[in-house]
Amino acid sequence: MKRNYILILLSAIAISFSSCNDFLERESEQILPPEDVYSDPALIKSVLANFYGRISWGQHPEAQGEYDRLDEAVGQGNNNISNMDRNWWRVYDDKDGRNGYKLVHEINEFIYYLKASTALTEEEKAPYFAEVRVIRAWFYFCSARSLGGVPLVDDNLFEYTPGMDITTMQIPRATEAATYDYIIKECNEAAKDLPGDKTINAGRVNKWAAKMLEARAALYAASLAKYTTAEYNDITLASGAVGIPSEKADNYYKIALAAADSVILYSPYKLQDKKENKSTNFYEAVTIKQENDEVIWARDYKYPGQTHGFTRDNIPFILKRENSAGNLSVLLNLVEEFEPLTTSTPGQKHPFNIGTRENPVFYDTPDGPFEGRDYRLKGTVLVNGSVFANTEISYQAGLLYRNSEGKWDVEYSLPGEGSMATSLNGPIQNSERLFNKSGFSMRKYLDETSSAAAMMGSEVFAVRFRLAEAYLIAAEASLELSNGKAAQYINPVRERAGVQPLATVTMDNLIHERRVELAFEDHRYWDLKRWRIADKVWNPEAPTGQRRGLYAYKVNQPGDPNNGKWFFEEVKMDFIYPNNLKFEKRNYYAEMDNEWLNKNPKLEPNRYQQ
Repeated sequence: MKRNYILILLSAIAISFSSCNDFLERESEQILPPEDVYSDPALIKSVLANFYGRISWGQHPEAQGEYDRLDEAVGQGNNNISNMDRNWWRVYDDKDGRNGYKLVHEINEFIYYLKASTALTEEEKAPYFAEVRVIRAWFYFCSARSLGGVPLVDDNLFEYTPGMDITTMQIPRATEAATYDYIIKECNEAAKDLPGDKTINAGRVNKWAAKMLEARAALYAASLAKYTTAEYNDITLASGAVGIPSEKADNYYKIALAAADSVILYSPYKLQDKKENKSTNFYEAVTIKQENDEVIWARDYKYPGQTHGFTRDNIPFILKRENSAGNLSVLLNLVEEFEPLTTSTPGQKHPFNIGTRENPVFYDTPDGPFEGRDYRLKGTVLVNGSVFANTEISYQAGLLYRNSEGKWDVEYSLPGEGSMATSLNGPIQNSERLFNKSGFSMRKYLDETSSAAAMMGSEVFAVRFRLAEAYLIAAEASLELSNGKAAQYINPVRERAGVQPLATVTMDNLIHERRVELAFEDHRYWDLKRWRIADKVWNPEAPTGQRRGLYAYKVNQPGDPNNGKWFFEEVKMDFIYPNNLKFEKRNYYAEMDNEWLNKNPKLEPNRYQQ
């Protein structure tokens, strides 16, 4: 193959390289012949860096609007959505034509030209080849989890010339099993040529990132093989492009366990557990970069060049520095999953003891219901009375008082004073901007650096893989293989959270643990899909299909023994999200766009497409 030029588009990206102590930050748009690019080690590295800037898919802080679609959070404005969209977080080809198969094509060009380059020795080239294979495998994984089997190009390069037979460029979908097999193989082989040391800010693929992707892909494939039962035959395809034979499940679980176990045993990573305050430990496991022991691979951000506005847009109103705040409100659905430290049912969610207005339960402190709970709660969520950036955060919805009939009632302004009894932060039951809606905000990904709430933005990274997931993958695979080791893998994660160890582990325990450990890290949607329970959990007729909040009211009844205490009341979010969550069986796989099908008639559409 001969190419006369190569187009390098280098946006202002910030990516850490383990071989140097500075960030590669370049902004240019040049057309250079490949012989120039691949004769210069710095330009070779620039092409590689460009790939990293194009592979952020799913939920991540740079796209904050992606967090309010499930049962974890809601946004500020009215949302009349009635059904989940089967194409959420679909990856194949984007409108800009940069981040789908064009990316795969450019990665294959990189491999092609680097092979012929004399600027690097073969020993120096090997980790580069391995690195881009993992990036390419990440694309295929993100595609497969939404679409099922996809066309596998491998290292082939296709160049169109006028008059050629384009059918030679049309590749059918691989089976779903073959797609996951390819991802697993690529990661397993690439890991052999990748360095095992940590990379700066976890910004670059290393051996352990490859093993984590291998483990996650194998776990997904195993789940699909086991849980796509006869009930779901109507979403599979006879070709195998959707659906994995059940007899493959155990082998995939074994691969997932082996890969995750290798990370646990041999990698330089460990669970972040340095601070006496376990909530702080958990918060820092996902947020801090310096001396982070846990994060294996992340999308890094660095000022100047690239930051994100997650903190600016989601910080509580009282701390805002721009005309934005409180965009996301965390749901009670998630908050009540964080179990008490002392409980007779460890590993399960535990609703709060709040009573009713007729028979209220009172708490002495603003965070009373949340005390003595899984320390991950306050590392993930800002609750009433939380402290963030050295400031106590109030989510007081109003005052509780006795009305003229002697019954407990709620008011929103102090009698005779005209001042609002609702906190500046909210919560309020309307669609007004800036104010909390549910009584909870997200703490995970919020940056305590004061400048993060200003226009310069935050440098907090977006985690793709961290060690806790390796433990949970190993626990799940062990549970499914019935090898008796699930508890030994799940308990280190629970120990860091301060909750009781589990003597035995059930699937419900595992589902619960992944929900509280990995909240807002782009797992919830895919987990429920691969276990084939999304249509049952997000059922508008089921309690789990309802979005709920929890409002705090301070007692304002002088002379009453409970004056100054706190009462909490459950609130439905139907004032802003009138429709319950609804996931249908058709949503388990995204659509193949008509444009894709027209360009490539060998593609097979998924079921339930019009």
